[in-house]
Formats: sequence, C-alpha cells, structure tokens
Amino acid sequence: MARPGETAQQQDADPKAAPVHLEVLRLTDFRNYSGLSLELDRRHVVLTGENGAGKTNLMEAVSFLSPGRGLRRAAYDQVGRAGGSGAWSVFTSLQGAHGPADIGTGLTETAAGVETQRKVRINGSQAKTIDALLEHSRIAWLTPAMDGLFTGPASDRRKFLDRMVLAIDPLHGRRVSDFEKAMRGRNRLLSEDTAPGQWLDAVETQMAELATAIAAARRELVSLLSAAIIAQQEAGSPFPDAVATLEGTLESAHGDMVASDLEEEYAARLRANRWSDKGAGRTLEGPHRSDIVVHHRPKSMAAALCSTGEQKALLIGMVLAHARLAREINGFAPILLLDEIAAHLDEKRRTALFDMVDGLGCQAFMTGTDRALFDAMGERGQFFTVAEGSVTRG
Repeated sequence: MARPGETAQQQDADPKAAPVHLEVLRLTDFRNYSGLSLELDRRHVVLTGENGAGKTNLMEAVSFLSPGRGLRRAAYDQVGRAGGSGAWSVFTSLQGAHGPADIGTGLTETAAGVETQRKVRINGSQAKTIDALLEHSRIAWLTPAMDGLFTGPASDRRKFLDRMVLAIDPLHGRRVSDFEKAMRGRNRLLSEDTAPGQWLDAVETQMAELATAIAAARRELVSLLSAAIIAQQEAGSPFPDAVATLEGTLESAHGDMVASDLEEEYAARLRANRWSDKGAGRTLEGPHRSDIVVHHRPKSMAAALCSTGEQKALLIGMVLAHARLAREINGFAPILLLDEIAAHLDEKRRTALFDMVDGLGCQAFMTGTDRALFDAMGERGQFFTVAEGSVTRG
C-alpha cells in the first residue's frame, strides 16, 4: 500500500532506498525572498512562473543544503536579499538518509557585522564541517548554465565530475580542497628563492598522496557511471548513451600502476618541474588540469561536436544514470534540481524523463515557465506558482 504522498512508481522503486525528501523549506533574506515557508510531501516539486520570478533562486537555496557554493557557484556574500544586511538563511526539515533532521545554513549577522563563513546547524547543534550535510542527503542538479558543459572550459567539467564523485564518496571534496591548498603553498614556496628544499619535498609528498586518491576516485566514478549508462540504455532510455573517458597525467597512468608507485612518480614530476612551475607561476601538471571527455556513443561523435539538443540529451542521460548509481551505492537517491528541464524536450522525451525521475524513488524539483509542459507529471507532482518572490500552491 502506498504511503501518503507516494506514487505507484516510487512505491515500486528499490525498497531499500531511503526516501530522502524535504518536508519544510524556509528562506530568510535569500535572493528575492524576504521570507518564505513551504510545506512539502515526498512528491516531486514543480515550480512554474515567468522568467525572473525567483524559481531558480529557490532551487539555488536547496542546493545550499550540500557542501559548496550552490548551483550558481555564487560567493556567499552575494546571495543575500538586495537591501538586506547581507545575512541569509536556508532551513529545512527533511526525511534524511538516517531519519528526520532539521538543517539550517547561511551567513549570520553579529555585532561585528555579517560573518563571511557559511555556518551549518544540524538538529540544533553547529556542525564541525560543512561536509556533515552529506550524512543526511545528497543534492544533484542540471541547469541551463550547464548546456555548454561539453564545449566550455575544462574547469567546468572537472567541477561537474567532482560533484558526481562527491555524491558517492563524501571524502572526495575534502581531498580536492586539501590538494588545492597544498598546491597554493607550493606555488608560494617556489616564488621564494630561499625556501628550503625539504619544505618543498614535504608539500610535494602531500600533494602526491592527495592527487593519487583524487585520480583513483575519479576513475572509479567514470567506470561505475559507464556501466550505469549502459544499463539505463538497455532499459529503454530515450536519451543517448554517453561514453566518458578521463584525460590527465594521473588518471591516464593510474590503471597501470599501484597507488604507491603513482605517488612516487608524481612527486618526482613535481620535483623535476620546479623550475618550469616557478617560471609559470603555477603548477602545470596534476589533477587540477584533468578533463572528462564525453562522446555520443550511437553517433561515435565527440559531444562537443553534437548539436545543442543532442548535448542536452546526453547530459540528461548522464545525470539520471548517476542518480541511479548514487542510489545503488548509498542506499538513497539524491534530491534532483532540474531547472528549465522540459523546455526543449519533445513530448515523448518529457514523458520518459518524468517516468525515469519518478522511478528513482527520489524527490525532484523542476522549474519551467509553462505549466502545460508538466501535465504528464500528473499527481506525481506538487505544483507551485512563483511570482515576484512569492510562492503559492497550485
């Protein structure tokens, strides 16, 4: 028997998968919302309204329930309401991976001014690190800004790749952050002609250990994702299957070497490259330069050469396959944020998308300007109209 707010397809999803979903969402002085409180059930959330009404702002608020700078990658001091103090908050009561939880995050105003570091409180206690959010839910998103992912800079694809890894390996984000911190320290030491060699040896050893772990996690993700994409295609997905490969010094070598040997080789490369890196003012080799390259399997064509519509379809297929993979590994599916997802899909693909999302047993937030595009969602969705920073049900 279906539980309240549970659709038939969600009931048929993996019974071991915890139904992670938001039940309450409150925003204070966030973007164009001075105050907002929504009560939700586990069904998908469909937000419709005119451009500029605040649909993506609401989705961005949900994205701050995960580590990082959200789906727009905005600086924390830029998301407060215009005309406000700069302080802001996002609060949710959710059914999380380990049961109910109350989570709040944002910038706090003190007597000294608005703090610059985002704080996280979970069940009334301040979290030691922002990574604690991953213990309760995972968030994944697809936005119009990502439509040029395959043709844009490699840095955007690395961020996309690392967020996919983070969804199945919560320690990955910390490794990437620690590597970047160590790399900045090495760059500073190289700029100082009097820096002791043993200091450089120490930081390069640390970089090598972290870089090897980062490369291994990325390779594992791509391998698992490739299998998930094939399985999705065999199940009849209308979205073309993508072939993803990694390019990078460590990723290319990792399959042929044990971790300790790869650490030693990369540390040796760093030592050998000190002079050239000093001249360049940056580290020229490492996981911060890697890339994920995607091909359209049916056409045997690089994704970057495909049409805009084909690139979008490839990306949707990858995001859905990754969500299913994350559910299989974690035991619960990520909350999906799908911004303007239906606008450029034909009716067949829209219907298939809704069915595939529903079959994940997750809660998805979807936005659009035309409610009619979501008619196929039917009772599987809870519909809201967004207008000038206000949200009404129906």
